[in-house]
Amino acid sequence: MKLSIVIPVYNEIHTIESALTKVVQALPGISKEIVLVDDGSTDGTKEWLERTFVQANSQRVKIELDSNQRLIVIKCETHHLRPEVTPSDSLSVSAQVIFHKRNQGKGAALRTGFKAARGEVILIQDADLEYDPQDWKRMWRLIEEGWADVVYGSRFYGEPHRVLYFYHLLGNQVISNFINLLCNTTLTDIEVCTKMFRREVLDDIKLNCNDFGFEVEFTVKVAKSHRRWRLYEAGVSYYGRSYAEGKKINWTDGVKALWYVIRFWATT
Repeated sequence: MKLSIVIPVYNEIHTIESALTKVVQALPGISKEIVLVDDGSTDGTKEWLERTFVQANSQRVKIELDSNQRLIVIKCETHHLRPEVTPSDSLSVSAQVIFHKRNQGKGAALRTGFKAARGEVILIQDADLEYDPQDWKRMWRLIEEGWADVVYGSRFYGEPHRVLYFYHLLGNQVISNFINLLCNTTLTDIEVCTKMFRREVLDDIKLNCNDFGFEVEFTVKVAKSHRRWRLYEAGVSYYGRSYAEGKKINWTDGVKALWYVIRFWATT
């Protein structure tokens, strides 16, 4: 199986290079590609991506790490119509970058990435390094061994996590329990950003949400699907950021999330 890692990016100039390095290092021996979607960044992230990819005269490249674990970008052959997924015996990773002309929201960036992804399994990874790609191993195993169709990371299963905002925790628990009540599930961390799932799941549901409401929309539509997708959770580490460090989600997103639960439950 091939893994497509979709990374939505918005104003992450301080973490994007480190994030890509960690993604390349993760799951060695697994065929994978990276799909980056810059959602109208204004802090220099867009320019960094343009320099990094345009130096190879291509938006579709291969990324490797040198002996000092620094990124090396290699141009793909121009006759390829789509980015190759790296062979499992290679240390390089196929990658492409897509640019939104203006900021449209995380959900919109993810949908763009999903359309470009070519793997049988898709993973969502944020560019802010709040989640560690080394935690993908247990998620991948659940899908590879045939146990799961969708795997949510969970910050509540004993892995290290930074202590931050009580109201974020409370909001997540309220939203998670509300969805569990409506969908008869037992998910502990609806708002987690790290999710891995089979491509067939995307083919089964139609996603429309442009903002952080994507997390709710995805969960409700997967849980209510007639396909009865097998949902699992796996513990992930969480190195959360403060607002001073660049965290973007706020209390208004929590209020909207509750509205989205009702909306998507009623219309799915």
